[in-house]
Amino acid sequence: MGFKPLFGAPSPSRKTVPAPSGFATIVRSTRFTYDEDRLVEIDGPFGGADDITRLDWDEREHPDDEAMRVSHETIYKSLYIQSRGVLKKDLQDRLRRRRRFRQSRKTNRRGNRGQIIDAVPISERPAEIEDRAVPGHWEGDLISGSENTHIATLVERQTRFVLLVQVDGKDTRSVVSALIRQMNQLPELMLQSLTWDRGAEVADHDRFSVATDIDVYFCDPKSPWQRGSNENTNGLLRQYFPKGTSLGSYTQDQLNLVARELNCRPRKTLGYRTPIDCFNEVLR
Repeated sequence: MGFKPLFGAPSPSRKTVPAPSGFATIVRSTRFTYDEDRLVEIDGPFGGADDITRLDWDEREHPDDEAMRVSHETIYKSLYIQSRGVLKKDLQDRLRRRRRFRQSRKTNRRGNRGQIIDAVPISERPAEIEDRAVPGHWEGDLISGSENTHIATLVERQTRFVLLVQVDGKDTRSVVSALIRQMNQLPELMLQSLTWDRGAEVADHDRFSVATDIDVYFCDPKSPWQRGSNENTNGLLRQYFPKGTSLGSYTQDQLNLVARELNCRPRKTLGYRTPIDCFNEVLR
């Protein structure tokens, strides 16, 4: 398949949508093209939105020409701007999460999803957790399927090591019991803290902390970026567990195989090392 222009001339019958000034400068000064076959390769072993930058204008391929460098955010903006904020179906299918709309973090509306007794907010989390300097700090959430089925997902912040946990239900007793079972299989070094979404499924966090000696912190309502590693992993997991499918039939052994596949995938944020290598290195 040949190259196609990414930025075509606007139709005279349609009003042009103004782009941000910095973005417009890049568009005017550089002739960007993309190869659809190479976009398909984003589903390969490296995965993730920032891998779109491994196209012809990547910094490594054009070290002396700043005009030929572009971030993944600029690419996304170009695609959504041209289509009035709604991604066209053929381009939507190229994205890992296949979202038709983009929403700014600033547009998220604060809400109250229920009070959790004695919940410690993320604002009280120690700085050493925030900068990922110390291993053993986890982020967690549930991904949901049809028929009220769920899987608990955990990501270690420093190594991006993933654990998937089979749960019998979304109630706090089922979820906390499953988390206790899984976390108590880990070395003590990796049992420091857990940052969870605001969901009531971990309302029984005191029982979890007593059983595991792990401190629990809760994100602010509707602030998924506060556990960004886990949120990104949940997006990757939708390749294995598409929305609308039942998650109740998966055994823990099957979930372990999926987690192992993710943990053996080289990650750009780790210098193209794998999470499992980084995890094992910490334990040496």
